[in-house]
Amino acid sequence: MTERKPPWVSFETWVDTQIEQGMRRGDFEGLAGAGKPLPASALDETSYEWVLAKARKENLDVLGMLPPGLALRKEREDLPRRAAELPSEAAVRALAEDFNARVQVFWRRPQESRWSPVPGLADVEALVEGWSAARPAPSPPPAPVVPPRLPWWRRLRRG
Repeated sequence: MTERKPPWVSFETWVDTQIEQGMRRGDFEGLAGAGKPLPASALDETSYEWVLAKARKENLDVLGMLPPGLALRKEREDLPRRAAELPSEAAVRALAEDFNARVQVFWRRPQESRWSPVPGLADVEALVEGWSAARPAPSPPPAPVVPPRLPWWRRLRRG
């Protein structure tokens, strides 16, 4: 398909013409699945389900396909899991503050529709408390090694 549709030709006529030309050239010969019925799953599947299945099959990030507000909501649900992997309280606070900054930027933008999901801010203190509660208690410091005490008669000889 190298040519553009002329403005005076209807879309249906133009598509039919392109298909007929392709059939005459043999572009549709020897295609995989030719003459076979569609799989039953393909008939019941919506386009949304097909896109999700394709993204999962190719290991793509499904969150990238969500509207921005819904993606932020999903990310907020995932914050405790992500925080559990961080090494320090400062890193957990930075994670939550970065999320909150992105939510505030989202709030300032005009939305596509009035039904767009609006994410809420993450509770930084609750996230830090959850992180610290999930951390193992710090192990007590090892007891200092005290050298054995010599008997009194051996101490006198050293003197």
